[in-house]
Amino acid sequence: MVMLGILVAVAVFLETVSGASLGVVYTEGGMVEGENIRLGFRRHMDVFKGVPFAGIPGRFEKPKRHPGWDGILKATEYRKRCLQVNLIMTETRGSEDCLYLNIWVPHSGSVSTNLPVMVWIYGGGFLVGGSMGANFLDNYLYGGQEIAERGNVIVVTLGYRVGTLGFLSTGEPDLPGNYGLWDQQAAIAWVHRNIRSFGGDPDNITIFGESAGGASVSFQTLTPHNKGLFKRAISQSGVAICPWAVNRNPRRFAEEVALKVSCPTDQNMASCLKMTDPVLLTMAGTLSLSSSPDHPLVENLLLSAVIDGDFLPDDPNKLFHNAAEIDYIAGVNDMDGHVFTGLDVPTINSPLVDTPIEDVKRLLASYTKEKGKAGLDQAYSTYTSTWGSNPSKEIVKKTVVEIGTDYIFLVPTQAALYLHAANATTGRTYSYVFSEPNRMGGIGRPYPSWVGADHADDLQYVFGKPFTTPLGYWPRHRDVSRYMIAYWTNFARTGDPNKGEMNVPATWPTFTSNGHQFLEINSKMDKNYVKQKMRLRYVHFWTSILPNLPTIISE
Repeated sequence: MVMLGILVAVAVFLETVSGASLGVVYTEGGMVEGENIRLGFRRHMDVFKGVPFAGIPGRFEKPKRHPGWDGILKATEYRKRCLQVNLIMTETRGSEDCLYLNIWVPHSGSVSTNLPVMVWIYGGGFLVGGSMGANFLDNYLYGGQEIAERGNVIVVTLGYRVGTLGFLSTGEPDLPGNYGLWDQQAAIAWVHRNIRSFGGDPDNITIFGESAGGASVSFQTLTPHNKGLFKRAISQSGVAICPWAVNRNPRRFAEEVALKVSCPTDQNMASCLKMTDPVLLTMAGTLSLSSSPDHPLVENLLLSAVIDGDFLPDDPNKLFHNAAEIDYIAGVNDMDGHVFTGLDVPTINSPLVDTPIEDVKRLLASYTKEKGKAGLDQAYSTYTSTWGSNPSKEIVKKTVVEIGTDYIFLVPTQAALYLHAANATTGRTYSYVFSEPNRMGGIGRPYPSWVGADHADDLQYVFGKPFTTPLGYWPRHRDVSRYMIAYWTNFARTGDPNKGEMNVPATWPTFTSNGHQFLEINSKMDKNYVKQKMRLRYVHFWTSILPNLPTIISE
């Protein structure tokens, strides 16, 4: 017994001493040292927080290379998020000094080399967000540990400018916009140049993101500035051709901001804005959260990408040839529009109150307003064709969510998949819908029991929260988290979500221009969850029927 105890002690001692760690890492800016954590027997992870990938950005300027530092940079604390409004838009938080990234590197036995790399871009409507995400019991939403450990990949999260400082544009060279997209691009380029020192493979980088981050990922695949920097991309609930992703008339909003901060709206506007206090600028870019079926919330997202002739040389529809060699996964949550339509038409969340059919028409009218009455009539007949003569309360409420989901997310995502597949040379294309029901829905909960996967519901599963905080979840939630991490990291490793180091519950076929196959992801899934032609009738309405009607109102 004593002998056994000594052997165990020796084994533990050796394991602790030989704990795999990168130690001090040499980067282009100088030396960095992170924190090494022990995950289990012969399993360790190096975590680097707050590594600078660019200098403090000049106001309304592209990011520049970091000047570097002397000595060893201790990378053990998250840095502040980029200057932005708080969620209720009453004040600001964050800093202009925010271009930093965080890195998680798993080691099993010996120090890792040549691992696939996954770079995360957060969402937040281009208005808010940070690479740490929401924080619950010191457990950050976008912590990369679970993905890195389970999938044996390096995870990187980054900061980029949002709100006025990230996206304000006059549509002219004096204030061209897209600064936040340039920040993301600078971070991706930094990872490509430096990740080998951290044990990563610079020739196997996958970028992934959700909502505005999903659209950002899409923009990064379409810009000509990223040739050869990454191989694969995943867009969750957001693509470049979403109606909210590009502002076609940025000057109008720039003038509103200028008036709020007492700047002129003539040729001196840009120079005045550049000299204005950044907190005032950020507050001037708050968006209205009041909405109605006639003025849906999605129309308020005015700070977004612009076609600047540089980052985006043309309309995103026309740039898919730039993604021809990129493997691409894109998908949506089955009720992605719920959080938006719940603000536009609040009755959908009241089980006891009927949602007036008039509200369904008003919402459709605002989404189809350029086509006038003909657009509304076609839309209404498309969405009510299955209603019968006396639809239940629930069917009317669900239809409102379907309309919002289709218009804001699902149809543009299907269109982007179609364009990617049509332009692809070596790039593979995959489509999914995520349908694990919302955990807030049901008796005594704030949402009705019919609510499926709402916007952002997928994030907790991709980032492995059912494992990090097991008490908050059921076993089925761990199943769906395991499936998503498997598909995502297999894809990052091989370009095929079915092949890699993790087993998957169903073989996910590629999306082709004729088969339109997709995978439905939830905790019950098996091979019967491979389907085709996602909501084809509605996709056809928004992409073919509606655009061909005569335009009544032009923007």
